[in-house]
This record gives sequence, structure tokens and C-alpha cells, in this order.
Amino acid sequence: MKIIMKENAHRMLKSKLKGGQFLRVKVTEGGCAGLTYAAEVGSEMGEGDSVVLEQDGIRVVTDTEEGKYLEGLVIDYSDDLFNGGLKFTNSNTKSTCNCGSSFSLSGFPEIKSGKCSQ
Repeated sequence: MKIIMKENAHRMLKSKLKGGQFLRVKVTEGGCAGLTYAAEVGSEMGEGDSVVLEQDGIRVVTDTEEGKYLEGLVIDYSDDLFNGGLKFTNSNTKSTCNCGSSFSLSGFPEIKSGKCSQ
């Protein structure tokens, strides 16, 4: 699986995560384009979790089912006053909403009315 963590994101996570903690990336249905990325700090692996990236002591973890939506993911960080924080982009994105907070991916089922349709 190809996931890239940019230097700004790596530096910020290295300064914030404590021993044993990792970045959990989630994919949820939402937004006008169908899917959104979310992230949280975790310290315990759950059933079905897997490490999808390990880079110089920083681990990125996701649920195995959600992992297929992370192929091509780029994780970056911005400390801009407005819209700062972790930034997720994906080279496989088919479309995004105007505000840029949701997306759909090529080759995956479309999300309509909160449900995945084949």
C-alpha cells in the first residue's frame, strides 16, 4: 500500500505523540462527495486494526476494511491560522466537494443517501 507522510506532518506528529501512541486514520461516509477522512490519536490496537505506515517511529493505523480507501493517501500538516491541521489528499480521488472536505475514489462504489451502492 502506498501512503506518503510529508515532512511537516511527520515533524508535528513526532512532537505530539507520546510513547506507544499512533495516528488512527478513519474513512467515514459523509460530505457532499460521499467520503471523509478523520484522524485521532490512539494507543491500543483494536480487532481488525493494522499498521499501514511506519515511518521513523510514527505509526499510522486503520481498520482493515477502511484500509482500501487509503491507497494513494498523502498526509500533510499546515499550521495556518485558518484551515490548519492535518491534511489528507489522495491521488485516486475521482471528485471532491467544493469545500474540499469530502471525496469519492475511482473504482469504488458510490455513496448515495448515506448508503454504499454497487
